Amino acid sequence: MFVLTRNKRSRDGDSGDEEDEEKPFIKVAAICGSLRKASYNRGLIRAAMELAKEQIEGVHVEYIEISALPMMNTDLEVGGTYPAEVEAFRQKVLEADSCLFASPDYNYSITPPLKNALDWGSRPPNVWAGKTAAAVSAVGGGRRAQLHLRQIGVFLDLHFINKPEFYLNAHRPPGKFNSNGDLVDSETKEKLKEMILSLQVFTLRLQGKC
Repeated sequence: MFVLTRNKRSRDGDSGDEEDEEKPFIKVAAICGSLRKASYNRGLIRAAMELAKEQIEGVHVEYIEISALPMMNTDLEVGGTYPAEVEAFRQKVLEADSCLFASPDYNYSITPPLKNALDWGSRPPNVWAGKTAAAVSAVGGGRRAQLHLRQIGVFLDLHFINKPEFYLNAHRPPGKFNSNGDLVDSETKEKLKEMILSLQVFTLRLQGKC
């Protein structure tokens, strides 16, 4: 886990060791199941990154691109190593404390790119194991996709938060996103912030820091 150290100053201006504090800091790997540039689900990820940077202390959300990952094929594993794109992706996940998934619903399930990323990460050693996770969806049908994602997470040893759940019907007026796919609705942003805070607390609790 990443830790930021913040020193308090004593009254005479010197730093006192007895007053040093460690501020728990978690790193969240954000993955979007949609490859569209103006995807609303991708917009939720961008909003989460902005919220963590501007309004939530102790959380950093980093977007991890999955479009370059080859389709899962064990023939690509050579001598215990993986293709460069896969190795880079696995390392990013491994360095994170938790994961944030944004997934639309494709035929009552998650998208092929997201499933492919999950499968690559599960190859030994499983980089998902022991991490906390949360899921968001920009469509009402995302409930089905999230349920399937949670089922997959059981085998991957991912620990999803239960509340709050986050489902958004982006196509129902009034509009929640602009033409670029950026989240502009303040009420939705507040709900997303609550979910990130819940993930933060759950992560620190699981790590014994809270």
